[in-house]
Amino acid sequence: MTSRCGKTSSDYAKFRDIYPRQFYQKILDRNLCLKGQDVLDIGTGTGVLPRNMYPYGARWTAADISENQIEQARLLSEGMDIDYHVLSTEALCFPDNSFDVITACQCFVYFNHETVMPNFHRMLRQEGRILVLYMSWLPFEDSIAGASESLVLKFNPSWSGAGGTMHPINIPDCYQERFEQIYHEEFLMKVPFTRDSWHGRIKACRGIGASLSEEEIALWEQEHRRLLDRIAPDEFDILHYGAMAELRKK
Repeated sequence: MTSRCGKTSSDYAKFRDIYPRQFYQKILDRNLCLKGQDVLDIGTGTGVLPRNMYPYGARWTAADISENQIEQARLLSEGMDIDYHVLSTEALCFPDNSFDVITACQCFVYFNHETVMPNFHRMLRQEGRILVLYMSWLPFEDSIAGASESLVLKFNPSWSGAGGTMHPINIPDCYQERFEQIYHEEFLMKVPFTRDSWHGRIKACRGIGASLSEEEIALWEQEHRRLLDRIAPDEFDILHYGAMAELRKK
């Protein structure tokens, strides 16, 4: 029988690998995660970033605190030489000067930055980069996203992921001591979905899959599917925004 954590990880693997080509091209345009570079992806989850960027030739190491997430990442990375580790970001212990780039996609806000910032500096080579990445739907500009989000809040009023708006990524002040922010960008993207894939994407958000009981999830699923049958065509785009911030080691 699949454990709750394992089920959540499988939903992540199936429904959260949705970044469009435009998102990855923004990384390439910064000349990052390319052949000849050693890259560490922190909070990698199911390995979405290293798996999708793998064809561009960088050597990837990836870490996540969740054993279930890393198990899914390894399954999905069959045939790719990606070095996965079950480690929290605060516990990373790779040697000095190991990496050219450290990437953090959808996870930067969760770290203890006073702890991890000096460690990032130590692990990066001269003028190494931290690349922070984020993508989110826009509930106030997209009616389907807004309706789905309202239903999540009905079942989980304390969910903190609601009400997203396009804005630059916040970099904590402690990074100014050893890093210089040299670039940031925010951009709009239309991400294609079907009713099933959008339902799965919302289920895989922290407000549902990682928070509610199985009984509550079942009730939410019934109501969300009825909602989508009423308001959404078979295929549609959801308006998202992407954001990136690039920091250079001093």
